[in-house]
Amino acid sequence: MHSDLPNNSICAVFRLGRLGDVVLSTGVLQRIAAERNMSFIYIVKRDFAPVLQSLPFIKKIIALEDRDLTPVNFFRFCCSFASRHGTLPLLDLHDTPRSRLLSLLVRSPTLRCRKAGLKRRLFLASGGRLFRQDLCAASVTQRYYAALDGTYPPAAQLLPVVKLSENELQSARARIDALFSPGARPLALHPYATHKLKALPTRNMLEFASLLDRRGIPLLILGKGDSVFTGRTGDLSNASSLRELCALLSLCRALICSDSGPMHLASAVGTPVIAMFGPTSREWGFYPAGERDIVLEKDLSCRPCSLHGENSCPYGGRCLTSISPEEILEAVQRVP
Repeated sequence: MHSDLPNNSICAVFRLGRLGDVVLSTGVLQRIAAERNMSFIYIVKRDFAPVLQSLPFIKKIIALEDRDLTPVNFFRFCCSFASRHGTLPLLDLHDTPRSRLLSLLVRSPTLRCRKAGLKRRLFLASGGRLFRQDLCAASVTQRYYAALDGTYPPAAQLLPVVKLSENELQSARARIDALFSPGARPLALHPYATHKLKALPTRNMLEFASLLDRRGIPLLILGKGDSVFTGRTGDLSNASSLRELCALLSLCRALICSDSGPMHLASAVGTPVIAMFGPTSREWGFYPAGERDIVLEKDLSCRPCSLHGENSCPYGGRCLTSISPEEILEAVQRVP
């Protein structure tokens, strides 16, 4: 391990980012904590802080609002943090101008995750000719861990973790029992995405729901977005907090989703995922790593087409629309 990160110490962690990035960091920190008897002060956006609650290796959560991230306010935060915690080693999992400013002001070593952003962009711009091998060599979680000493444990040993209370689980159980038969383990569907191109195709999802109905398989629709399932039993769109979402996912047989934050939340609570990858791909480093997880994707020359699914598509989103409801159902039947 890196000599600048001593055993039995407290370390500051910086990762604002997206939900999935924060969730993925939890399994890495859990492993470091177990190996080195460490705990962490985690600097994160307030929207994502709930996934860190109750984790025994997180000593303190510093949750920043959007207003805290303006240049003047963030500089003030950095000065305040440095005055209080400036002797703590800093684990920078974001590698942005903000995190580098913080590292300049603290008086201790910084261990920095080397992002593959430039290689991803060059891979994308070259039509997949450049850096494929480098990008496939390590997942995001492995890159996080490599900030310590450059080694890559197997991704399956760095699975994310969310710790739920018994009350949260009981509340989720009651909600599911009120919708379906008591003790039911429904399939979960998260059809939404921050960027439209990564959202699961409406027509395919409606046909998939019909397939499940004909087989008497309960379906729980989760997440935030404009639901096309309004009025359907089991549609809990826009009806759960982040931790409630985790608790509901923990009681489901599997989650059907795209490359999204809830995919990693399901992994964090031990629920297998059937993930459909379209505009993004394995090279980005976000593939689920659980032994029961399944990835559905099509080998198309136009994939991947963007870093986050933010582009438009001249082919009508065929990377996802060409994954048929029958293929998804077959994958469901393969889940142990």
